Amino acid sequence: MPTGVALRDVREQLFDAAERILLREGQQALTSRSVTAEAGVAKGVLHRHFADFDAFLADLVTDRIGRVEQQSAALREAAGSGTVEGNLAEALTEVFSSVAVAVVALVTARDGLRARLRAEGHGGIPLLAEATDMLAGYLRAERGLGRLAPDADTATLAMMLVGTGHLLFAGRRPGTVPEAAEVGTVVRTVLAGVVR
Repeated sequence: MPTGVALRDVREQLFDAAERILLREGQQALTSRSVTAEAGVAKGVLHRHFADFDAFLADLVTDRIGRVEQQSAALREAAGSGTVEGNLAEALTEVFSSVAVAVVALVTARDGLRARLRAEGHGGIPLLAEATDMLAGYLRAERGLGRLAPDADTATLAMMLVGTGHLLFAGRRPGTVPEAAEVGTVVRTVLAGVVR
């Protein structure tokens, strides 16, 4: 690796490399060496930007949580347009087609990472908790617009959608996603009786 070459947005380059490894090989293949090799940077680059590997992983998860929060704003803006089922199916596919399933396995497997994330204020299972909040907020907006029954329990519906969505996407070979019809069936089943 040549020295003295300026690297563009090193953090994002390392995060993207880690994501590719997670999606391709799973959390067990994720090491500081594999990340720097995948990113095409010198081995010491990661440790110049992060205190240790768990700090890197915590920042990776926090970065991906930020993406879910951006998606959340867009989903809330979609309230009242399209169909409730279609909007939710699209949101679930976007969350779980990304690295979310692999990140859940990563967080579950690494005690140090979980402890760091909790210390930073991330409760529950990171990414799944934020995805649940995102869907609950959207469902509340749709209920306020009259597109859901007034007594719809949006928090419980959101947990059911995220839990079922996670199971649906986690059972696949890396790089594959369920058919849109499968996701739609899950959403329709969960929302049966509450969509107007």
